[in-house]
Amino acid sequence: MAAEATLPTSDQAGAESSFSDRIARLSDRIDYRIVGSGDEREAIFRLRYQAYIRDGAISPNSSGRFSDPYDETGNVYLFGLYIDEELASSIRLHVASREHPVSPSLEVFADVLQPKLDVGKIIIDTTHFVADENLARLHRGLPYATLRLCMLAAQYFKADHLLAAASAAHQVFYQRAFGYRLIGEPRPYPLLAKSLGLMTADYPAATDQLYQRYPFFRSPFFERRMLFERPMAGSLQPGVSGVAGEDPPFVKPPAASIAG
Repeated sequence: MAAEATLPTSDQAGAESSFSDRIARLSDRIDYRIVGSGDEREAIFRLRYQAYIRDGAISPNSSGRFSDPYDETGNVYLFGLYIDEELASSIRLHVASREHPVSPSLEVFADVLQPKLDVGKIIIDTTHFVADENLARLHRGLPYATLRLCMLAAQYFKADHLLAAASAAHQVFYQRAFGYRLIGEPRPYPLLAKSLGLMTADYPAATDQLYQRYPFFRSPFFERRMLFERPMAGSLQPGVSGVAGEDPPFVKPPAASIAG
């Protein structure tokens, strides 16, 4: 779920090229960190809380933090993005497969998603996409830099589907920016006050068009491996591609705080 934001309307190649250049420069300043425990994890939970309170997605609580049981699953990747050592945004990814059939959207939309897992499809389920309100206003490309992680994960794990659980107000954004389509009408979502619809993008199908529009979504293999490789026994490694620059792209997210 994403907070309100203005989407770009210009179709001019020059404008898109300039935008891509700005995002590329911003990406050079961003430190992508996989967060396991400790102070960084707590900071992400506080950032979530602030974003969801602003968006009216949760009720206030005394702890000033927001987390859920899906933060503890074995197939979760919790990321923080830092600009000049300051937490700017966060996103949570679940890699769901037949062997690891666990994700928030699967709980809510089991009738839609379980058949895909049963035939061996791999799904990247994106949730709790949040951004610092002030930094998102200062860096208009921050949402793009954050969602870039979805593309890296999709290529690394050879995913078939990218998911976004979005409120009605944000579905137009995902459709226009990423070519998502609605596959599940809004339903109540765990611990949130808003119902969310389920949207999806077929990972390989949109790759060429999105990479052309947003070349900063490309990545070298070593970057994907550093972010997602888990060498321990029993770790998630559904499938790994080693060809650099063949990632599928995502599209523009909102510039204000993002909740999802």
